[in-house]
Amino acid sequence: MRNAYQLLLAFLSLTVSLMAQSKLAPAKIGDSALWQLPPQFMGTAHAACEQSSSSNYADCIIGQMTKAGAPADAVGFTRKLYKQSHGEFGVMTGFQDEGPVAFAWITYPLRANSNYGLLLLNGQPRIVNVDDLKLLDVKAMKQSSQFQDAKVQFPNIDVWPGDRDGKIWPNSQVGSDGGIQFTVAYPLRNGCHACASAGQAIFNWNFDATGKFLGTSFQGMLDPPLPQ
Repeated sequence: MRNAYQLLLAFLSLTVSLMAQSKLAPAKIGDSALWQLPPQFMGTAHAACEQSSSSNYADCIIGQMTKAGAPADAVGFTRKLYKQSHGEFGVMTGFQDEGPVAFAWITYPLRANSNYGLLLLNGQPRIVNVDDLKLLDVKAMKQSSQFQDAKVQFPNIDVWPGDRDGKIWPNSQVGSDGGIQFTVAYPLRNGCHACASAGQAIFNWNFDATGKFLGTSFQGMLDPPLPQ
C-alpha cells in the first residue's frame, strides 16, 4: 500500500512538473505562421476598416486577415507582433529555422518607406527586431578608427535601419560555446534617410546555445560605392 502511495505521489509530482514546463515554454513560432498577402487584401481591408466602428485601424486590419483566408497561426503571430511593436501591423512572409533561433521576413504594408523587416524568433526574448537600433553596439562603432575617418567626409554620419528587401537572408555562423551569430548590415547615412550614403556598418547578433540574446558586436564598416 505504501509503495502504491509513493508511486501516486511521484506520478502527481511529474504531472505538475510537466504542466509547469508547458506553461513556461510556449510553442515555437514556425512556418505555419507564414502568409502571403493577396494583392487586393489591403484595398479590401482598408475599405472595411474605414466603415468599422473600431477605433483601432491596425487591429481592424488584423481582423480582416481571417476573412481573407490567413491561417490561424499567421493571425496569431501578427497579433503578437502588434503588441510587441506597440501597434505596428506586420505579416510573416518568409521563415528560416537556424536551430535555437529562427529568422523571419516581415511585410509591413502600412509603412511609408521600406515595407520589409527582419526578426529573430524563438530565443530569449521571443521576438527580436534587428532594426531596433537601441540594441546595436553603436558606442563601439563610433569609437572605431573607421568611423572617425568617415566623419571627415561625412560629418553627420550615423547608422540607420536596414533597407530590407525580403529576399537576402543574413549570414549565420556558430558562435562561442555552441551559440549562434547572425551578421546583419546597416546603411550609414550623412544625416537623414535620403542623404548621401556613407557606406555600411556590420554587426553580429549573438545568442548562446539555449537561444538567449547576448547582445550585438560591431564588426566593421564597408565603404560607400564609388560615384558613377
